Amino acid sequence: MIPLSIPHLNGNEWKYVKDCLDTGWISSAGAYVNQFEQMVADYVGAKYGVACMNGTVGLHISQILSGVTSEDHVIAPNITFIATLNAIKYTGATPILIDVNASDWQMDLDLLEKYLSENTFTKESEEGIFTHHLITLKRIKAIMPVHVLGNMGNIDRLVSIAEKYYLDIIEDSTEALGSYFKGKHAGTFGKFGVFSFNGNKIISTGGGGVIVTDDEELAKKAKHLTTQAKASQMEYIHDEIGYNYRLVNILAAIGVAQMEQFPDLLISKQEMDSFYRSELNGVGDIIFQEVSADVSANSWLFTFKTKQMRGLLEFLNANGVQSRPFWMPMNQLEMFKDEIYVSVNDNSDSIYETCISIPSSAGITQAQMNEVVKKVKEFYKK
Repeated sequence: MIPLSIPHLNGNEWKYVKDCLDTGWISSAGAYVNQFEQMVADYVGAKYGVACMNGTVGLHISQILSGVTSEDHVIAPNITFIATLNAIKYTGATPILIDVNASDWQMDLDLLEKYLSENTFTKESEEGIFTHHLITLKRIKAIMPVHVLGNMGNIDRLVSIAEKYYLDIIEDSTEALGSYFKGKHAGTFGKFGVFSFNGNKIISTGGGGVIVTDDEELAKKAKHLTTQAKASQMEYIHDEIGYNYRLVNILAAIGVAQMEQFPDLLISKQEMDSFYRSELNGVGDIIFQEVSADVSANSWLFTFKTKQMRGLLEFLNANGVQSRPFWMPMNQLEMFKDEIYVSVNDNSDSIYETCISIPSSAGITQAQMNEVVKKVKEFYKK
């Protein structure tokens, strides 16, 4: 079976893990944690990085530090992995779901701006100026754009909308390490950016994440909260509710080895994307995700649309090519079905019903890609 997306462990992973085991530094204290978070921050062009257990908890902590509470709304796209919405719910906040564009599958900014202009009002308080929802009266505290599949939308416009409506930007960049908008890296446009290093990402620590920010105080606070809010190195004094969210040294060691290889793995991913687009262009009714000229995408997981998705999915998996359908839209999941969903054409449903992801591992070989293409073409010739 050609796997969908598995890590490429071909560098110093064994060496660095052995170092952790030999020295006994395997928990959340250790030099590799600091090294890994700094490597990620340096790569994306952020001043500070804070390593954590996974991208989900990174999104949770970022919202807490943005002041999101149970009395707030947080805006998110309707097409995303469930971790985005789970993290919002961890704070007790209520999501407002925005449909996505039919072409690039990113949050529809026309819908977003129209909805905010017609359904909100601005109110000043002792804490500052905030946007509130006309019906629920809740404050809309933050917007969480998701760079779906490592692609990016019009970030200039998103930033402009966020500034107009006093929204903190928390970028769910969990799929977007190596993606840029107009030369600026994903995750660096708002108050926080969050990256994931799950087993299916371009580089992986097995499980892990990094929060990035340019605000020194917020970075310190993030590190404090993720280490149980321990206020003394010697005494067991904790000054607020904290979380056991720090990444452990042995996983960070793998991350350091993976980051050393990332530039080459990114090139490999982008070459894969180019190959698939070239070979599958015009095959059946396949439609690719659009990437604007302003975006350099990391090509994390190659996904395309076809009305024959279910048949192709069954055929590929039965013939040694591991493939998966896209995420179910958030508004279709039982726990989110009653949330506000802003849509005209429900592009989210169309994308869900037609999208399929095919093998995209960072270390995928040319022979494997040839076989994937061969099987896809074979299906459409039936």
